[in-house]
Order: sequence, then C-alpha cells, then structure tokens
Amino acid sequence: MAATAAWQPQEQGFKEICGLLEQQISHSSSADKAQIWQHLQHYSQFPDFNNYLAFIFSRAEGTSVEVRQAAGLYLKNNLRSTYKSLQPAYQQYVKSELLPCLGAADRHIRSTAGTIISVVVQLGGVSGWPELLQALVTCLDSNDLNHMEGAMDALSKICEDIPQVLDAEVPGLAERPINIFLPRLYRFFQSPHASLRKLSLGSVNQYIMLMPTALYVSMDQYLQGLFILSNDPTSEVRKLVCAAFVQLIEVRPSFLEPHLKNVIEYMLQVNKDTDDEVALEACEFWSAYCDAQLPPENLRGFLPRLIPILLSNMAYADDDESLVEAEEEGSQPDRDQDLKPRFHVSRFHGSDEVDDDDDDVVNTWNLRKCSAAALDILSNVFGDEILPTLMPIVQAKLSTGGDDAWKEREAAVLALGAIGEGCINGLYPHLAEIVAFLIPLLDDKFPLIRSISCWTLSRFSKFIVQGIGHPKGYDQFDSVLMGLLRRILDDNKRVQEAACSAFATLEEEAAEELAPRLEIILKHLMLAFGKYQRRNLRIVYDAIGTLAEAVGGELNQPVYLDILMPPLIEKWQQLSNSDKDLFPLLECFTSIAHALGTGFSQFAEPVFKRCINIIQTQQFAKADPVAAGVQYDKEFIVCSLDLLSGLAEGLGSGIESLVSQCSLRDLLLHCCVDDAPDVRQSAFALLGDLARVCPIHLHPRLSEFLEAAAKQLEISKVKEAISVANNACWAIGELAVKVRQEVSPIVLTVMSCLVPILQHAEGLNKSLIENSAITLGRLAWVCPDLVSPHMEHFMQPWCTALSMIRDDVEKEDAFRGLCAMVKANPSGALSSLVCMCTAIASWHEIRSEDLHNEVCQVLHGYKQMLRNGAWDQCMSSLEPPIKEKLSKYQV
Repeated sequence: MAATAAWQPQEQGFKEICGLLEQQISHSSSADKAQIWQHLQHYSQFPDFNNYLAFIFSRAEGTSVEVRQAAGLYLKNNLRSTYKSLQPAYQQYVKSELLPCLGAADRHIRSTAGTIISVVVQLGGVSGWPELLQALVTCLDSNDLNHMEGAMDALSKICEDIPQVLDAEVPGLAERPINIFLPRLYRFFQSPHASLRKLSLGSVNQYIMLMPTALYVSMDQYLQGLFILSNDPTSEVRKLVCAAFVQLIEVRPSFLEPHLKNVIEYMLQVNKDTDDEVALEACEFWSAYCDAQLPPENLRGFLPRLIPILLSNMAYADDDESLVEAEEEGSQPDRDQDLKPRFHVSRFHGSDEVDDDDDDVVNTWNLRKCSAAALDILSNVFGDEILPTLMPIVQAKLSTGGDDAWKEREAAVLALGAIGEGCINGLYPHLAEIVAFLIPLLDDKFPLIRSISCWTLSRFSKFIVQGIGHPKGYDQFDSVLMGLLRRILDDNKRVQEAACSAFATLEEEAAEELAPRLEIILKHLMLAFGKYQRRNLRIVYDAIGTLAEAVGGELNQPVYLDILMPPLIEKWQQLSNSDKDLFPLLECFTSIAHALGTGFSQFAEPVFKRCINIIQTQQFAKADPVAAGVQYDKEFIVCSLDLLSGLAEGLGSGIESLVSQCSLRDLLLHCCVDDAPDVRQSAFALLGDLARVCPIHLHPRLSEFLEAAAKQLEISKVKEAISVANNACWAIGELAVKVRQEVSPIVLTVMSCLVPILQHAEGLNKSLIENSAITLGRLAWVCPDLVSPHMEHFMQPWCTALSMIRDDVEKEDAFRGLCAMVKANPSGALSSLVCMCTAIASWHEIRSEDLHNEVCQVLHGYKQMLRNGAWDQCMSSLEPPIKEKLSKYQV
C-alpha cells in the first residue's frame, strides 16, 4: 500500500495479528509460544506492521484491553530496533495514533501509551514531534482526570528516561520545554489526586542532578511544595519528599541551609514512619549529610533523638528475608539462584592495589542495614560523643531476657559492631569486657545472634590480636579463635558464612601469630570443606587462601600439608574445566603456591598443566564455541593466568622444566593482545613473572611481547586501562634487565610513552608512576646510549618519581640507569642537579656496594665539573636533611 495515501489496515491482516496476540497472552492456550513468536516475527518483516500494532492498540475497541496492551508493548519493543528506518509517513501514523490514547478511559492503555511515547522521544527527540508538547500541555490543563493522568504518566517517563531533552532549545519554541512544564508540575503538588501529586513530584526530582536554570530560579517554590507535601497521607509521596531532600543535600546543600533545622526535624519524624520504605528513604539522609562533609554542629543537637531511632530500626523486621534464610539447614543443597556472582580481582603489580571493598552479604538493602550504615558513619564523624546516648540503650537491649526479645539483643550486637571503628577510643577501656561478653553469644540458640556476634568480634580483630602479648589477652584471643572455629562448623548456612568471613578478617590481623594453632585451624577448615554446600565453599576457599597468605612459609610442613592438600586435590579432580566452581579453587591454589614457595613443587605439575589446558580450551571456545563444546568465559583465562603467576613466583626457576614442555609462550602472547583488559592485565603480570625466572623461553617471540607491552603505554590506552598499562610497564622493565641490549628496538617508543606519564603524574595512579620511573631507569641501564641523549627532557619529573620509591632491588636497577646515563651524557643532568641530589638522598641505605660507589663517583664527577663556587651554590639550595643524607657520599 502506498505510504502517501492515508493508511488503512487490511481486515485479514488485522484479524490474524489480533489472533496471534491473543494466543501469545493466553495462559490456557496450548499453542506453542515459540511458534506464535515466529509468526509475529514473520509479520514484522512487512513495512506497515507497526501501523497495524498502533491501530490495534489505539482503535480496536472491540478487542480486550489485554490484547490492545500486548500490541502496545510489542510496538514499543519493535520501535526500539526499527523506528529510525521507518518511512516518515509511517512514523507519523504511529505518533498520531498514540496521542489520543493519553486520555483513554482505561488506565492500562494510558500507561502503555506513556511508555511508547517516551521510547519515541528517546529515538526521535522532542523537536521531531512538535504536536506532542502541545498535546501534553492541553491534557495537563484540561481538568479531566484521565487526560491529566495520561499526560502526567508520559511526562514522568520522559523525565525519568531522558530528562535532558526537556532542558534543551527546541526549534520553533520560544523557550525550553522544562520552562513550560515546571509551573504545571508545581501546580499538581496541590492536586486532590494522589496519583498526580506522586507523578509530578517524581518528575521534578529527576532534575535535581541536572539542575536546569528553570529549577534553580524556582527553588523556593519547589522547597515550599516539598514542605506542603511532607505530611501527605500517601506514603509514596512522603517517600519522594525524603528522596528529594536526600538528593538536595548530596548535590546542592546550600539550598537547604536556611531550612536545615526544619529538614532535620522532619527527617527525624519520618525516620519513624509506619511505612518502612518511607523510613528507609529518610534514613539515607544521615549518611548523605555526613558524606557531603557539612558542618557536624548542625546535627549534634539532634543525636540524642536520632540514635535511639536508628537503634530501634536496626532490629530485624518481621518480613526480613534473612529470617526465612536463617531457618535453612546447612545440609540443604544450594539452588543456582543462591549463588551470587563473584568477581575475581586480576593480578596487579605495585604499591597501591585498587582495593575491592566487597560486602560479604550482597542481600537487599533495607531499613536495618541502612540504619546500621548511618550509625557507622555517625560514629566516624562524632566519635565517642555518641557513646553516652548509645551505650545505655545497647546495655538495656543486651540484658533483655526471654526468647521473644532476641531481635533486640541481636540489634544491640550489630550496633556494637557498627561503632567498632568510629568509637574505638571511647570503647577501648571496655573492649576486654565487651569481647568477653560477645564470646558466649557465639553459642547462642538463635542462629542470627550467633552470626552477628561473629561479625562484631571481627570488627575488634585489631584489639584482640594486640592483646596476645600478655596472658589474659592471649587467653581471650584463643577463646575468640576457637569460638569462630566452632561456628565455622555450625549447621546453619548463615552462621557458617559469617564465621568464615570473620575468621578471614582475624587471620589478616593475626598473621604469623596463627602459626602455633595451624594444625587445629586446618582441621576445622577442612571439616568445613567437606560439610559445606556450594555457596559457602567459596568462603572456605577464601579463608584457606587468607590463612596461607597470613602464615606464609610456616605452612610448608608435611603435617600441615597432609591435612590441607588431599581434600583440595580431590575437589580439583572432581570439577570439570568449564565448571565455574573452579574459580575460587584456582584463587586458593594461587595463595597456597605463593605461601609454600618451592614447597609447592610436589603439586605443581598437574596444576600447571591444567591451567594451560583451560587457557587453550577457552581460546578455542572464543573462536568456535560449538566445536569447543563450552561457552567462552574470560574469567577462566584470568584465574588460570594468575595461578601460573603464583607458581612462577613460588617455584622461581623451578618452573622452567614445566614451561619448556608446553605451548605457554604462544598462549600468553595471544592473551597479551586480547581485547579484554582484565585478560591483558593478568597476561602482562605473568609475562613479568616469567621474565624474572625463565626469560630464555620467551626469547623466540621476544620482539612481539615487547611490542604488545609497549602498545599498552600509548596515552589513549593508559587512560582506558590503567592497571593493564601498569603491569605492561613493569613487565618491560623485568624483560629489559634479563635480555639487556635486545630491548633496543622498542626503547625509544617506550621512552616516548613513559616521559608524558611522569610529566603529568598528578592525576595518575601511584603504582603506574613508580613502575614508569623504574622501567625508564632499567632501559637507561641496559641501553644508556639510546636513552641518555634525551635525558634533559625528563630528568626532573623522573628524579621526583624516583625519590618517592622505597628502597628495594627495583630502585637499585633504576639508579644504575641514572649512573649509566650520567657517564654517557654528563651535561644532560646539569640543569636538574638539585632534583637528582634529592633522589639520591631518598635512599635509606644503598645495600649494593658497587651501586653505592657508582653514586659516589657521579656526585664527585659533578663536584669537579662545577668550578668557581657553582657546586657550593647547588649544595646551598638543598634542604638541610638532604645535605646531611648526601654527606655519606663524602661530597
């Protein structure tokens, strides 16, 4: 049918599509859904299919609302992919059919129309549909509830999905659409209809972040509106009022300052709202206030009323999902949906590893958790000031007897943990008593009291470990340790999880202090390993890995390895190469290999071969999943590369025999040019580790490895994946010191990338700066003739970076580079002598005698070179502590 004439549906097409939609939504229909879907897909090939859907949605009065709604939703999804390629006349037809639906008698049709309109605006903008704005204004001003609600629904969806389109110039309009709509939205704040109050307030709230001029200049009117709505009978409106205040305090606190006392007073009231969702929204205010770093004084006077509210909201609600979970027996297998996604943190070489702040329990956010978080942040802002209000309530709750008061006791233990950081000074004199009080709660009859006691004790780990030095403190440490180990073997999954996580925290603090108890710890962990279901097994792996890192080489004794390794190896053999339960086991082995060092050799070969195998399978799956028989998942590659790194670091040159027998070199090169940054990050970490222990096996493809690494240092690459650049930079330095002159082809390329990094150090990651300085120094050491001609361009930022690095072998290499350059081009450092002297003075002590002597020669060389008082002048511009440090070089 020609698009130019007014479009009309064909009777047959109309009936067939209606029939298909009816079958699609009918629950009883035995028709095969996939087949119906295929039929609809077949129709969607016709250019006017969307017109049919629009016609059915807006005009098919004789059909059921469900079928019309189904046509509308199908239209919305279809437009997402086809709108831009539709003939303009068909676009126009769909738009003209949507507008009358804004005032439809049926609420579902109005709401679906609003959803489709928002999608069309996302795809075609406001300027492509001038009639829409006029229709919305007409409906909003109509005083007919259906029309006002329909228009408000569409407008609120546009504000939510694409708020910026209403705050932009529109050709043919005297002002921005937001200026036209805002006064109308404010007017609806006072509508007798709750639906209009809710939609209008929700729409304005979407603009707090963007803060268009129209909102900025009418802020007083907005705030007045919020105060009027603050006691609205509808809880959804009160929730939106709270959300507005929370956002304003985060983004534009200055607007609230004149009204702050009233806002805080209001938030205190609604924090006790009978509707938990309103109370939760209000509770967000306290953390937001503290995060905005506003003056604490304004809150101080309210603390005696706020803290009791937070505490009373910290008790479990009767409908909290945790209460149901807490009933679950440990012997019940986990369902797949119980297994939360896990994130492996790729290996990173450097001083300030990006810290992953993982909350052990990734459950739904609720009033209890929000209140505990608010108490935590308040304790960090006000410290011990909150204790006189808080502690009497906590003590009263802890002493309530009887089974029905267990939630009060549990909330009190949670509160002690929440303030464990911020109020540590005030709690300190009482900590021994508090810990002594908590230990018996590990054996409480209520599982959620047992689990929270584990967490709260872990918050005091530092104190518990500090006490080990005296007999009483040691006994207490021992009681906590044994108590947590008992709970690790609890029958309840929630308690197992809390105990394992708490134990991992204690391990990190106690480190080598755990050595005397290793046997008993391992026995408990391996019993848990045999007992746990899949989800909590991951946490045991973590506790084993943390233990290995904490005690290091102490673990390397047959009596311990006989307990630890057989169950792990058995599990390792049970799992297939495509089983995601391998990830935490690979991570666990990485920590063990690291801790055992050469002691891991007896287990190394099967582990090494399997990692190679997994990487091969995954690279094959990436190219052809069908032939490989597994779905590609890069995390298998990342975890395997990291375990190989752990082996290289642990076994040292002992890994050479394994590397020589396999195709690791080619696989690794593949990974170094992978498109996924985390694969490249782990690949370059392994490249550097192998360069240290068996560079000979990288040799045949050395130039390709160096090129791949150099590519990561281009400034565009550095910005998008700083951790990859960091590891690649470190790997180039490690290769350079092993293959010496053979790095020469890439020296200038790498140097041209590292110098800008050092020159613009302010905004960059500290590790990247350190590694850049070290690698530049290593290149200068092995190829001084190539680097030294350019030294005056980078001496100052380079020396500044060197002076920040702590004494170690890598720093020695960099200074060998400095000495080699100065020999090759003494005049290159003349203009940066002060920086160079500062860098030399940053050494605590140069352990290597020959390097110490070389540095002496450099300083004496300049002293002789600079005659007529020039040397003394340079010395006099140095800070006294630096001069003193240089005196050990006799200058």
